[in-house]
This record gives sequence, C-alpha cells and structure tokens, in this order.
Amino acid sequence: MVDIDGLNSFEIDVLREIGNIGAGNAATALAKMLSKKVNMHVPEVRIMDFKNVPDVLGGAEQPVMGVYLNFEGDVEGSVLLVMDEASAHILIDMMMGRPIDTNRPLSDIDLSAVQELGNILTSSYLGALSTLAKLDVRPSIPCLAIDMAGAILSVPAVEFGMTSDKVLFIETEFIEGADNVRVYFFLVPDVDSYDTILKALGVIQ
Repeated sequence: MVDIDGLNSFEIDVLREIGNIGAGNAATALAKMLSKKVNMHVPEVRIMDFKNVPDVLGGAEQPVMGVYLNFEGDVEGSVLLVMDEASAHILIDMMMGRPIDTNRPLSDIDLSAVQELGNILTSSYLGALSTLAKLDVRPSIPCLAIDMAGAILSVPAVEFGMTSDKVLFIETEFIEGADNVRVYFFLVPDVDSYDTILKALGVIQ
C-alpha cells in the first residue's frame, strides 16, 4: 500500500507529469472549442491536504464555480475542477464569441456551457492518466455548483474523507490573447488507486 505522505520526489514527479500532460490536453481541447490559439503556463502540481484547499482558492468565502464528478474502472476516485467567477465569465464569453464582461448575469445557456467546459477539461486530465498508465478510467456525469469555496467543498469533502485526506492539486493558467484564466484541478484517487497508478506507471513494484 502506498504511503501518500511518504511519496518520494521521483514518484511525485511522475504524478506531476500526469498533471502537465493533462493540462496540455485541456489547452488543446479548449483551443478547439474556442477556435483560437490557447497557450498554457506550466501548472503547479503537488499533493496537499484536502483541508488546505479553501486557502488555495482564496479562502472559504471566495465565490467560485466548481465542476465535480466521480470516476471508476481500474481506479476509482473523484475530481473537482474549480475556477473563480471572473475566470468562468471570461471563458463563457470567449465560448459565446461576445465581449468580455465579468459582471454579466449568467443565463441557463451560460451555465450549461460552463458545465460542458468543465466536463471537457476534467476528461482531458483523466485521459492523460488513462493513456499514461494504460488504465480504464470512466468519468461520471459532472455536477456544476456556484457558491462560496467553503460551501462547494463541503459536499465532496464527505466523500473525499472516505477515501483519502490528500489530493493531487494541479493549478493551470490558460492564456488567449490578453485574457488569462486560472483553473484549479483536484484529483482524489482512493488510497488503493494511488498504488494501482504508480504500479501501472512502473514507479513501484
């Protein structure tokens, strides 16, 4: 059984590479969706305590949008993709081909668009995991929530707590022209799945 707290630098680098490739896949998918060139800053990838996630997002009272889903197959766990409201507005306006206005009220169509966007981005990350580790990873239908970070995190926290108190945290910045969007991605395989992933990648025996 893998001791998540005891992962060495090489093992963390392997997980980081999954994050890098997943972010690259997400940038490519986003560019196709927008029909524009999208650049990407190399993401920060680290393993962190779930209890510290609200601090990364700017505090428990920070308004955010979250897309949450579970995955199953050869490995099981949960995924949470979070962005602040300004970043979500920028992405939606780019998708809709309209001027950027972070104060515009979101319509039902806008909300459907951001849910689909979250679905595509999370699938890009999970696809990287599936391809690199040659594992069957099947995502569920995503759920969208708009609320303060603490409130959004309170729901998956219950399920996360049943599997692990650690998350694989990936911070990515997508850039299109003068606009940049910061997206936070939290991957929470259950404890056995960390073991399966690292074995599949040949990191451990």
